[in-house]
Amino acid sequence: MSQNDIKLYGTNWCSDCKRSKKFLGEQRVHYDYINIEEDADGQAYVQKVQNGGLSIPTIVFGDGSMLIEPSNAQLATKLGLETKAKCEFYDLIVVGGGPTALTAAIYAARDGFDVLVIERSGLGGQAGITERLDNYPGFPEGVTGAEFADRIIEQAKRFGVELLSAQNVTRVGNDEDAHFVETDSGHIYRGNAVLIATGSTYKRLGVPGEEDFIGAGVHFCATCDGPFYKGREVAVIGGGNSAVEEAAFLTRFSPRVTILVRGSELSASKVATDKAKESPAIEVSYDTEVAEFKGKNNRLETVVVKNRKTGETVEMHPAGVFVFVGLSPNSEPFKDIAKVDAQGFIMTGIDFQTSTEGIFAAGDVRAGSTKQLVSAAGEGAAAALAIREHLRGHDARSMENALVGSTTKG
Repeated sequence: MSQNDIKLYGTNWCSDCKRSKKFLGEQRVHYDYINIEEDADGQAYVQKVQNGGLSIPTIVFGDGSMLIEPSNAQLATKLGLETKAKCEFYDLIVVGGGPTALTAAIYAARDGFDVLVIERSGLGGQAGITERLDNYPGFPEGVTGAEFADRIIEQAKRFGVELLSAQNVTRVGNDEDAHFVETDSGHIYRGNAVLIATGSTYKRLGVPGEEDFIGAGVHFCATCDGPFYKGREVAVIGGGNSAVEEAAFLTRFSPRVTILVRGSELSASKVATDKAKESPAIEVSYDTEVAEFKGKNNRLETVVVKNRKTGETVEMHPAGVFVFVGLSPNSEPFKDIAKVDAQGFIMTGIDFQTSTEGIFAAGDVRAGSTKQLVSAAGEGAAAALAIREHLRGHDARSMENALVGSTTKG
């Protein structure tokens, strides 16, 4: 992004501040956070620029301009993000902006099709906000998630893919002999084919207190919120690759990271597990489940955990907790147009086509996908090849119908 030296003035209990922080994190925009409840100079500054007011968030940019209580749309405009497509009709509309979506878009655009990508948050998906990727072929030393995302975004731009971010798709359907995609901003785009590649999001624990402290001690993105815990102890909940890898990342800021695992062992890869066990800053607590989050003044103070073998409960007091316990598909807006399984993942045939002809699904949102970055990109390519055949068949049918029409008229 072109904006530098961004400062966000807010408080830990402010829901709009949490939303703005999440938005900037998803867009991979660096910013400094000033908690005006703990920083007297920060509070005085906000009052000064607002002539005595204290509306938050107050976001100040490097050029001296500022936004007070901005919507995501206002932030997107300020950051120079494309929020409205140039055309109303495309050969292919891709819903989602992660590796699956972008790979499919690149393949389709290289075949000469007009492609629009619509992403509800930041282009690059979860890969873009992952600290480091060590298992993607071609990067022997690993690659940061941000760099990986930037590379694939630039590649998509090179082939003429049109990219929209910070635009939430609320509905996909059929209309006027084509498919349509509608965003929550009211824009409707039509196309001959739609690919749903919206991925998945991290599951929540569903325990008492979790909702109360999200963004105020309970987090789901170590890359976004880890730096706020510099010099303080934190906990990570989960035992898979995401949990262990993010725990390793958090040791950059925290002197002690405790991983809370429900089972008797970590389920992460051997490389990730060995790294965690070898780190003096990481401690693993097995057979441990979280029973409750407690706190005061809208701030997490206590995590009640239970030993699954003995039933004993104890209280922990980490400064923050990061939850990585699995994924839920981002399929809710599409359940009227595509069949889903019991968990909500979209069901497809071997050609990635859903129960509606011309609407496809691939990546983490699809039932049966492996939820791995390499296969996500592979699914994008495979889906694009299936979509190519569908579009070529559509063009042939359109030409045949036109010929029949002209013969009838003659």
